[in-house]
Amino acid sequence: MKRLEFIKLNALAGIGFGVMPFDNLQHKPDVDFLTGKHNPYLDDSGIIHKLAYRSFIKMRESALNDGINIQIVSGFRSFDRQLQIWNSKYRTYRSQGLSDDLIIKKITTYSTIPGTSRHHWGTDIDIIDQNVNVPENNLLAEANYHGNGVFCQLNEWMQNYAQDFGFHLVYTDNYHRTGFNYEPWHYSYLPLSKTYLHHYQKIDLKDIFIDIEIEGKMFLDQNCLKSYFETHLLGINPALLI
Repeated sequence: MKRLEFIKLNALAGIGFGVMPFDNLQHKPDVDFLTGKHNPYLDDSGIIHKLAYRSFIKMRESALNDGINIQIVSGFRSFDRQLQIWNSKYRTYRSQGLSDDLIIKKITTYSTIPGTSRHHWGTDIDIIDQNVNVPENNLLAEANYHGNGVFCQLNEWMQNYAQDFGFHLVYTDNYHRTGFNYEPWHYSYLPLSKTYLHHYQKIDLKDIFIDIEIEGKMFLDQNCLKSYFETHLLGINPALLI
């Protein structure tokens, strides 16, 4: 992660960070919002939904009392940014001689198909503890959050208290859960994301890519997307499901 980018993300957690009044959120999310094409509900940093931000600050202040400095290293992610990630990984794997179906399987171990990321909504965050010696490489790695990992205390604290502030782990360490691999760093603000998921389920995913240049497009057919939706988009913490 670039240093300037990291500093920008850390600025989110400042107590004096300005938040516009947003008490009466009454909107029916459209397809462009749900798929990351636009998001007018982000706070001034452009990283997190305004309503989720309020609860995040309360959670962060509580964690600080226990010596844990929660920082967001990834929040809102636009469709275009997810498209860049997808295309880059696709080309890399293709250069290694992998088949297209295997490429899609490898990418969707951790990364979403553009237009399907929960990060599009501004409700989901990837977090670290800034009070420890942060690794320069492999920042978001499972080993960092368990055993002697640098973020294990953060992980324990979040398991005990995150739900008190509306945040829930998305991709749990559950053998029977399908889809993306376990991510102990990825939390979602349930009061918003649960509603957005409800609306998202009404989208016809194949329509998202009609005018989009995306690698592997011919393989993202109705059957592929239907399977992906059921295994990956719904393969989450049951608390976050409708």
